Amino acid sequence: MRSSNPVFSRRGFSRDTGYAGFNAPPQAGGPTANPYAGTNPYAQGGNPYAQDQQSVTQAPPQYAPQSRPMTMDDVVARTGMTLGTVIAGATVGWLFLTENLGFAIGAGLVAMVLALVQSFKRKPSPALILAYAALEGVFLGALSGFINDLPKLNGAPMQAVLGTMAVFVAMLVAYKTRIVRVTARFTRFVMIAAMGFVLLSLVNLMFMVFGGGEGLGFRSGGLGIVFGIVGVVLGALFLALDFKQVEDGIAYGAPREESWLAAFGLTMTLVWIYMEMLRLISILRGD
Repeated sequence: MRSSNPVFSRRGFSRDTGYAGFNAPPQAGGPTANPYAGTNPYAQGGNPYAQDQQSVTQAPPQYAPQSRPMTMDDVVARTGMTLGTVIAGATVGWLFLTENLGFAIGAGLVAMVLALVQSFKRKPSPALILAYAALEGVFLGALSGFINDLPKLNGAPMQAVLGTMAVFVAMLVAYKTRIVRVTARFTRFVMIAAMGFVLLSLVNLMFMVFGGGEGLGFRSGGLGIVFGIVGVVLGALFLALDFKQVEDGIAYGAPREESWLAAFGLTMTLVWIYMEMLRLISILRGD
């Protein structure tokens, strides 16, 4: 399955790993089938270990696995490591860089570059992902500390953290109970909506930079509140895409190292939600 989140560049699990899996989607009653592919992307043709022609026709052709399949424990562990690195970086940014936002913004830009590099790599790189998490954490920590020091916004970062956690739990429950179902149509809708959101944000930024003032008004007032709510909702919908990617990867026997890709995507989506939540709270509190 190919999945994406708000940066529009993270690719789904790689399909050239050589790991043997099923040659057909899971049957009814089994793991959720992938609506985007009729066959298992991890399956390989030909069975070099077949003893006779009958065994070839009766059993799904497979190669010997290069690594054991990814499990939910792998995804949870890698996601915990990645988010833990974000928190560590945020602690450094909060304690030491609140009054030096220039360095923190530089860290954020480098983190963006690393995220794009990982997005175009064929396989996940744990070192690259953790470096992204550390630098992104430094940026978030410094920005959050700066906002927290403003008189009207004291405590806003903690509210944003709690709001992000609430969105994650709510979407996880909605996904597991099938209130939210990830289909091809759902994915297209989310992608189109998110591209429109980012395009409007870029246009607003250009107006702010070259025209001064509040740009198109997406960062303050009633329109800013609506725009912030849309941003949070889009982040929540991208969480559903991430959950589907993890579910399909496990069902189709993705190799263990692909759990880093799942952790990478979940981290970027949670960062997106936190940033939109922090901006929305800032507008609601009048600063």
